Amino acid sequence: MIYHLFESLKEYDIPGQGLFTYLSFRAMLASVTAMLLAFFAGRHIIRWLKRKQIGETIRDLGLEGQLEKKGTPTMGGIIIILSVVVPVLLFCDLTNIYTQLLLFTTLWCGAIGFADDYIKVFKHNKEGLHPKVKLVGQVALGFLVGLAVCFSNDIVVREKVPVSAEEPHVVAQGNMDSLNVDSERLVAEDAGWKMENVVKSTKTTIPFVKNHEFDYKWLSPFKGRWGWYCKWAIYVFMIVIVITALSNGANLTDGMDGLATGTTAIVGVVLGILAWLSGNLVNSDYLNIMYIPGAGEIAVFMSAFIGALLGFLWYNSYPAQVFMGDTGSLTIGGIVGVCAVLIRKELLLPVLCGIFFVESLSVIIQRYYFKYTKKRYGEGRRIFKMAPLHHHYQKEGIPALIKKPLRAVPEPKIVVRFWIFGIILAVATLALLKIR
Repeated sequence: MIYHLFESLKEYDIPGQGLFTYLSFRAMLASVTAMLLAFFAGRHIIRWLKRKQIGETIRDLGLEGQLEKKGTPTMGGIIIILSVVVPVLLFCDLTNIYTQLLLFTTLWCGAIGFADDYIKVFKHNKEGLHPKVKLVGQVALGFLVGLAVCFSNDIVVREKVPVSAEEPHVVAQGNMDSLNVDSERLVAEDAGWKMENVVKSTKTTIPFVKNHEFDYKWLSPFKGRWGWYCKWAIYVFMIVIVITALSNGANLTDGMDGLATGTTAIVGVVLGILAWLSGNLVNSDYLNIMYIPGAGEIAVFMSAFIGALLGFLWYNSYPAQVFMGDTGSLTIGGIVGVCAVLIRKELLLPVLCGIFFVESLSVIIQRYYFKYTKKRYGEGRRIFKMAPLHHHYQKEGIPALIKKPLRAVPEPKIVVRFWIFGIILAVATLALLKIR
């Protein structure tokens, strides 16, 4: 709102007004505002949750210090959502399609998580929202985002393919009906730069290859018009898978004080950097990655997101004064998934979000191995002491440089080591931009 206010008053040449044209300035404002809002509003929300006796129900799973967490306020994801939405409304360009989609994702996933926590706390149903209902909500979000990517004229990328002199120059904001669905070729003028081949594309970033690009149309068995429909169907399906997987992955990672919060903040920093680079014509050209017009606004959103997570971590670090609950975990996972899709970096997520990936994989392996051994041997066997993986280390200990693993590892040590591993993965992801 402040951004749009200054935009509407730019003819009056108000001192300092020009600062709001810089993404970096608005990103810093959004981050600091989100952090302060989470810090100051968080304490009041925690007190309110305590008064309403909205506490976490803890089952005794034999984990050290677990029962001490019983009664700790949950649904703290409200703090994260509030601290993200307010700075975004103040400092982001609300006419930007990427900002709109990320705001929609925040509220949509927050509503699903809130419904789940509400049923657990107020209806005293430990199962919460039925898993199929949550899955339908996540799939629906992925489908809606996929349709926006498919049909919105504002979501385009710049490809580095020469345009023949005979082709007419078409403004990128033109009507899609005027496009040839076979070539989908667009040309646009932006800030004095002539951008050739700004197109509706199913291309995405992939590491280790020369041009860092993979096109989903290569998976299509058809050519021509049917191939056009098929490639977009494949792309939308992939978007659904990514968003659903990330949302559930963050939910599974949220099992220790500060684990999901800190890990997601690290991921958010990398996605914010990649969004800024992708939205900058000069930098994207230098790094030989796709230029995505308007994607710079995602960096402002992610700055608010990171600030909200850091502010929430003040209360969520060990020993936690509040848990984010599904209200927070489903939301942060959804935001990460949608952001990665919008900046065409979803195929980098197995590296960047390696923590989420391994946590989810440990649950899948544990569950199916237990069912398999029960069917074959008559009794279920387990690979891990407990799943998700962070609880396995809590029971087994973290392998050290000595022969025997450490026993009775304190929870904060496990969390910090997961953060360190997350930082290593984040650096590796950024390094992939130069490895070809």
